[in-house]
Amino acid sequence: MRRRTPPPPSPLPQREGIDPVRVRLPGEGSWATVRDHLVERIGAARAGIVDAMLDAGQVVDADGRAVTARTAYAPGAFLWYHRELPLETPVPFPLEIVYRDEHVVVADKPHFLATTPRGSHVVETALARLRRELGVPALGAAHRLDRLTAGLVLFVVRPEERGAYQSLFRDRRVRKVYEAIAPYAPGLALPRTVRSRIVKERGILAAYEVAGEPNAVTRVELVEHGERGLGRYRLLPATGQTHQLRVHLNALGVPILGDPLYPEVAAPVPAGDFRRPLQLLARELEFTDPVTGREHRLRSGRVLDAWASYERWAAASRPPDGRRPGGVVQ
Repeated sequence: MRRRTPPPPSPLPQREGIDPVRVRLPGEGSWATVRDHLVERIGAARAGIVDAMLDAGQVVDADGRAVTARTAYAPGAFLWYHRELPLETPVPFPLEIVYRDEHVVVADKPHFLATTPRGSHVVETALARLRRELGVPALGAAHRLDRLTAGLVLFVVRPEERGAYQSLFRDRRVRKVYEAIAPYAPGLALPRTVRSRIVKERGILAAYEVAGEPNAVTRVELVEHGERGLGRYRLLPATGQTHQLRVHLNALGVPILGDPLYPEVAAPVPAGDFRRPLQLLARELEFTDPVTGREHRLRSGRVLDAWASYERWAAASRPPDGRRPGGVVQ
């Protein structure tokens, strides 16, 4: 089997903690110039974008030389350019460092901050922020949390070691403990292990359960319950399906407070409205470091505010008609 040659290093530095886009030209093609290929690649209707980037010298080759509209097509060549960054509302909460050594960084991510660049969340992500603040441009994520979930995320300092840490999560050798605030249901027998098959389709916001072999397993425990009909739950997922914990608690009849998707998809929250965070926290990570052999048991210091002060949380998220937020047992 022929080994694939790795691409050359980028001649462009990161911008705001974001890597430049890398493009490899196809090995076969009849394009006369690089411009011809790029225009066909993104669509003739956007040819003006290609021309503007080429005129500004924003597209470069492996040697860092600017590609022009007359540069001849070179099969298999690599090009780089910086994408246009979207306008983003800054997430006004700190990203705390729980642990750091020469191999890994474990951060305590706030609600509303995406883990890695994706869609409209690019610069305002934990990865980009850590690269900038720590001065570690090669930093990469070993796994990720949903943007609305707070808590512990493991990042890897050295790209050549990333696979070893990612395999911890793939092979289920990380013990993860989550905490959630949801309605208290006296008739719900806990603890219990929930097993189901969860499907998440591209383009559809909410995941859902279907019949079939389970691919999602979660142990659910009630830690305590208090006033306002709330319970504090301890969740131990054995698998990592998208929205798994949110789907499983909703299926039990106790949807997590502040969830905009379960039990019903709510209207989009305006950008900059950070008043009602999802009450889900990745509380603990426990694993054996695959590189150093060191045993880690790390814990988030965050407090879910609906449990700490429900009245304040409810008042901030109360709709104009004055009703209580949905999903809360009165």
